[in-house]
Amino acid sequence: VFVPAVLAADALLIVVPPLLGFWQCSAAFYRGMALLVAASPCALALGTPAAVLAGVAQAARRGVVVKGGAHLERLGTVEALALDKTGTLTTGRPEVTALAPAPDVTVEELLRVAAAVERQSQHPLAAAGVRRAEAARVPVAAATDVESVTGRGIRGRVEGAHVTVGSARLFDEDGLQMPASIREAADGLQTAGHSVMLVHRDDRWLGVIGLADRPRDGVRDVLARLRQIGIARIVMLTGDHQAVGEAVGREVGVDAVFADLLPEGKVRSIRTLLEAHGHVAMVGDGVNDAPALAQATVGIAMGAAGTATALETADVALMADDLSRLPFAIGLARQARRVIRQNLCVSLAVIALLVVATTTGAFGIGLAVIAHEGSTLVVMANALRLLAFEG
Repeated sequence: VFVPAVLAADALLIVVPPLLGFWQCSAAFYRGMALLVAASPCALALGTPAAVLAGVAQAARRGVVVKGGAHLERLGTVEALALDKTGTLTTGRPEVTALAPAPDVTVEELLRVAAAVERQSQHPLAAAGVRRAEAARVPVAAATDVESVTGRGIRGRVEGAHVTVGSARLFDEDGLQMPASIREAADGLQTAGHSVMLVHRDDRWLGVIGLADRPRDGVRDVLARLRQIGIARIVMLTGDHQAVGEAVGREVGVDAVFADLLPEGKVRSIRTLLEAHGHVAMVGDGVNDAPALAQATVGIAMGAAGTATALETADVALMADDLSRLPFAIGLARQARRVIRQNLCVSLAVIALLVVATTTGAFGIGLAVIAHEGSTLVVMANALRLLAFEG
């Protein structure tokens, strides 16, 4: 729009005044050429990409990979933040904290059967069960026909028997009734803030495995810094039981906890936040987080521990799993938006001034060139300030 408008105005400036007898043709042509120099949108065109490139470069230098300028600009608009629990707010390396075998089952049998199918899963809870079995030197049989049930658990065949390891939701969906002892053990562990895995083989309940994951070091301070830079609401999304989520949420200091969420539940939570706040960032690391990452205004993946699916879906990646880079990234994005606005204001103001000065004859081409190139240097220098941003 801008360039065609300038060209049309320039043609009118050259033709109309001589026809009306105001200027000589030579004077009209000279002022028309001066107008082209004055209104050339170099500073206007360079102000935004220069700031974006400087912002993306500074982010990369500090361990934050931004996949494009549009993502950097959107990150600067974020008003609410949703974070996955396991692997994001917590270390992602849970440990087995309790073993509650059924009355006729030994601890060794519970671990042996559970670890057999869990060994073929990438989920952090499954890996914890395998590590506990290895530490106890429990011989683990080979599992076949292993099937992962997203957000619920895993199934397979061990020594010819059908084995299921997962949450209570999985067994409820399968229509399996839990004995009172199993239900009480699971409820007790969840109330105490532990995640639980129930183990079932053929027609027998083998027991309950309790696990816990500790929050990342300094995560409460990170959330406090996010609030200082203007994040109005911070929530945690988790597939764990509400009591488990609440225990972690209190420790890290989030505003709200949404628990018992499958991937589609996380998407619904993001949509709710979008309706309330307009611009929402989602931080996650797992396959279960990918739909929510795609739904958010900006999806942010934990780089080193993140799954390939999460990294592919996200717009921004925090390398080295350093959550402390998050306030820096959002602060940088907001500073980049401020620099872009400053550059637009400077370039438009200079263009307006030069248009008036050249058309009235106050400035010739020489002064117009100096002012025009000077404004370009100013916006470039302003954009390069982002390379010194430290957060």
